[in-house]
Amino acid sequence: MAQQKSAVQSGSAPRAGQGGRSVGELAAARSFVTRDLDLVAQFYDSSQEWRRLFSELLGTFLLVLVAAGGGVVNAVSHGQISRTAAVVAPGLMVLAMILFMGAVGGAHLNPVVSLGFALRRDFPWRRVPGYVAAQLVGATAACLVLRAMFGNVGQLGATVPGPGISTLQATVIEALLTFGLLSTILGTASGAQNVGTLSAIAVGAYIALAGLWASPISGASMNPARTFGPALVGGTWTSFWAYVVGPLVGALVAVVAAWLLRGAGGDLSARRAAQGATAT
Repeated sequence: MAQQKSAVQSGSAPRAGQGGRSVGELAAARSFVTRDLDLVAQFYDSSQEWRRLFSELLGTFLLVLVAAGGGVVNAVSHGQISRTAAVVAPGLMVLAMILFMGAVGGAHLNPVVSLGFALRRDFPWRRVPGYVAAQLVGATAACLVLRAMFGNVGQLGATVPGPGISTLQATVIEALLTFGLLSTILGTASGAQNVGTLSAIAVGAYIALAGLWASPISGASMNPARTFGPALVGGTWTSFWAYVVGPLVGALVAVVAAWLLRGAGGDLSARRAAQGATAT
């Protein structure tokens, strides 16, 4: 009896018959469940909301600073920024932002990403308005900085349809590109296929790839906030609705595709990716 008591205290008790578990294994399982319950509680901790909103504002600011800044610096430097550099830079910035602060608030940086996560039940609907507002403010602040530094040049990096491209064509391209973007984000964040930090590489690479082949058509925005900032500060509202309707339609189709591929959302790993895990 004394030996059995000692074994229990040390966490190395023998198995209790076929299929039984030691005390050590049960303790480890309990610790795992407790940790996950703590993370779930953190997801819904409203006292940390300001951190999440600040992360969205800062992340979107840096993204638009690079995305719109490519066009501005190209104009100022008389063509020193190649199209390849201009479209790859935002992808690299998104990669950095996900790795840098994805654990704080999910690093959405895009209103349709917030919408997509909410539709998948990976993100609370009550947080969507705040996230979208922070993203729009961040994008606007980036363009204000660019205008203060360089003036209203290069249309402040506005995304508009290319020469000979109709607004409808730009809308369709934006819908297709956003469908691919959201499919990549939702897929790498799902419990069935969560790839951890590699998701940042997947998302960043997709943004660069989309820009490489489609930027001459629509600018490859895929992000209403990224288009809103230059439009508001620079006054370029050309075909603006295409950069709202297109991404929204693409996001909705991506959510449907995610349901067909993986069923309903709402699993723990997907919520971690969508909401972050800011400690209380």
